[in-house]
Amino acid sequence: MLRTEPITGNDRRVAPAEVPKTTRMTLVQAVTRALYEEMERDPTVLVLGQDVGKDGGVFRATEGLYEAFGAERVIDTPLAESGITGTAIGLAVAGFRPVAEIQFMGFVYLALNQFFCHAARLRNRSRGRYNVPMVLRMPYGGGIRPPEHHSESYEALFVATPGIKVVIPSTPYDAKGMLASAIRDNDPVLFLEPKRIYRAFREEVPVEPYTIPLGKANVVRVGKDVTLISYGAMMRPTLEAADAVARDGVSAEVVDLRTLAPVDVETLTASVAKTGRAVVVHEAPKTGGFGGEVTALLNERVLMHLEAPVQRVGGFDVAFPPALLEDYYLPHRARVVEAIRRTLSY
Repeated sequence: MLRTEPITGNDRRVAPAEVPKTTRMTLVQAVTRALYEEMERDPTVLVLGQDVGKDGGVFRATEGLYEAFGAERVIDTPLAESGITGTAIGLAVAGFRPVAEIQFMGFVYLALNQFFCHAARLRNRSRGRYNVPMVLRMPYGGGIRPPEHHSESYEALFVATPGIKVVIPSTPYDAKGMLASAIRDNDPVLFLEPKRIYRAFREEVPVEPYTIPLGKANVVRVGKDVTLISYGAMMRPTLEAADAVARDGVSAEVVDLRTLAPVDVETLTASVAKTGRAVVVHEAPKTGGFGGEVTALLNERVLMHLEAPVQRVGGFDVAFPPALLEDYYLPHRARVVEAIRRTLSY
């Protein structure tokens, strides 16, 4: 796209300059931009939740939308997670594409009946007569030292519920493209945003709308000795661990799952069949976490290629701790490096 009006100064005309095709964004800015573009593109897209309107959301992810689209499309709701989710389901069935926000994942439990029993099942229950094209988005995970109930990472609960797609971006680029895809999807999507990295870094993101297919993992780094598998905020310590072992000559392949349901089995199995070793990293408690499902998939499909048991690095099997213990609880580079060395020495 070109700027058509010439720039003048001292009667000297300057050639039209090409408008940049990308801009540097944080992850939360990418979320805001995706919401804006989808609302501009499709008048059936609505945003609703506590404080999403005039205040722009607790993390300012919806900032500016109220001013741009008005109170009929950016709707401040009462503090009632079940009501927010149930309203979104009704709007979706009626032909809208609502994007409902729950302020923190620790508050979503009150909405589970609506999301599990209705949003996830309605297409099956109606034999395809009704769809529920809604997005339930919320920040999840630790790393910002909040009070209790603000740091949960229970994505495996949703993965275990048929009928729900579960998406977790780890970069601004993925956040914008995958949120657009989630909004356009005809089934309910849980869109989890790792708040620890909302503003941790910036990267170049296209200024024009684009989509990234759901259900497709991303091989972030190619390697041959071990496959590191992660998603969300845990991609950063995973990549740091890959850099650390590279100094010792270990070539680690790094896979960002991006979508947990449906998970990209083909990319996972192809990578581990090549390297023969795997380490799965997530911040949810290890027991019952998604790493167990990844391990089972690899055992079922590439067992004969494995040179060592799959290693899991997760949170500890305790309630998420108070602020002073966060750094001890959350997986970090040293713990991932230790798991890599265990699988290499098996």
